Amino acid sequence: MKNRLKVLRAERDWSQADLAQRLDVSRQSVNAIETGKYDPSLPLAFRIARLFDMPIEAIFQDA
Repeated sequence: MKNRLKVLRAERDWSQADLAQRLDVSRQSVNAIETGKYDPSLPLAFRIARLFDMPIEAIFQDA
């Protein structure tokens, strides 16, 4: 699954650790999602969407 997480995070000048703390996940989880090694659970995808105030579809897309 493709995603814009890295770009959205960079626009806010957040490190992976900053984003991880805001989402209550590990930095390694953020890295795995950004690199496409891991697809987030639906509840986590909703938390990400709420954090960035965007619809899920604007952040994640089927590859």
